[in-house]
Amino acid sequence: MFRSKSNQYPNTSLIQIEGVNSKEEVAWYCGKRMAYIYKAKVKKNGSHYRCIWGKVTRAHGNSGIVRAKFKSNLPPKSMGARVRVFMYPSNI
Repeated sequence: MFRSKSNQYPNTSLIQIEGVNSKEEVAWYCGKRMAYIYKAKVKKNGSHYRCIWGKVTRAHGNSGIVRAKFKSNLPPKSMGARVRVFMYPSNI
């Protein structure tokens, strides 16, 4: 009854990018695309692999962790799994 209002954003994930250790280094990755690629049992479009696309939105804290917003919620199995970071769109 006396607790604060807390929001959950299920399509936003916290991701640690390899080699990024500060808030300043995150700035270059803002807006870059990400892909969570996984393997499914049923073949679709000639492939067993599926992909959930996302985008780096902002930094989370000071240690280089980023917030990424995905098209659909990431499955619980993705916790601790690899996500591919693409070097486009370029901010230059």
